[in-house]
Amino acid sequence: MELLILPGQIENISTRRDKTWKVIIGSNELTPQQAGELVKLNQEFCFIAFKPDTFKKPERVMLENLETELEFKEKPKSQRLRAVLYRLWEKDSKGYDDFTLYYNFRMEKIIEFLKTQLD
Repeated sequence: MELLILPGQIENISTRRDKTWKVIIGSNELTPQQAGELVKLNQEFCFIAFKPDTFKKPERVMLENLETELEFKEKPKSQRLRAVLYRLWEKDSKGYDDFTLYYNFRMEKIIEFLKTQLD
């Protein structure tokens, strides 16, 4: 995939519980090709660059050559477990109004179960 550069505007920034950030970007009208490339990137790990004016040729070359050693083909197991516990909490909160309390309760149960396997 080639470098996808879209003009846009940062519309909102917020923090999340896991200390990551959520950035909402509004874009000008996209060509069908740009829209298709953007859809392909949905839920993919990628580099994002922000600059108040257009990228010059040397910057584009530098951006195209960025590489990472990180592999985010799937979420880490801990994040997957947390996501599953969240879905269980949505389905049946077991009386917990706060997910964090539910999460701590369920994790303790899992830890205790695993500890019994050590004996």
